[in-house]
Amino acid sequence: MKNSFWKSRLVLLSMALSLGLTAAASGRQSGKSLYQRLGGYDAIAAVADDFIGRLASDPQFVKFFSGFSTDSKKRLRQRLVDQICQAAGGPCIYTGRSMKDTHAGLGITEKEWDAGAKHLLATLDKFKVPQKEKDEVMAFVATLKKDIVEK
Repeated sequence: MKNSFWKSRLVLLSMALSLGLTAAASGRQSGKSLYQRLGGYDAIAAVADDFIGRLASDPQFVKFFSGFSTDSKKRLRQRLVDQICQAAGGPCIYTGRSMKDTHAGLGITEKEWDAGAKHLLATLDKFKVPQKEKDEVMAFVATLKKDIVEK
């Protein structure tokens, strides 16, 4: 009786270990970072380029981009790429100022925030970003709202 009790425990233990290892292996396979799931650096850079282009060509955002030198535009683009890359778990390091400091005094409104979010969603849709990844990007962006919207 004792022998069969321990054998059944051993079988259950080995099954649990087997299931645990299988789950861990599949978790590693599907446990890619958002950075990887978005397609890496080049994909994030393409999203940043499209998003900035949408904002810069929208009449309600022109005031924020007027007077930018070519160098300032490049720096803005690189900071955006680095910020998204880092937030998504990529190898980049964002070295720009805080969002609060960057946007202080611009008077960005709730309406402008919503319009910007729609532009970002349109960009993500253009690149056929899957819903899960889109939700994760938008969740990160939402954490910045309190530091960007002033009115």
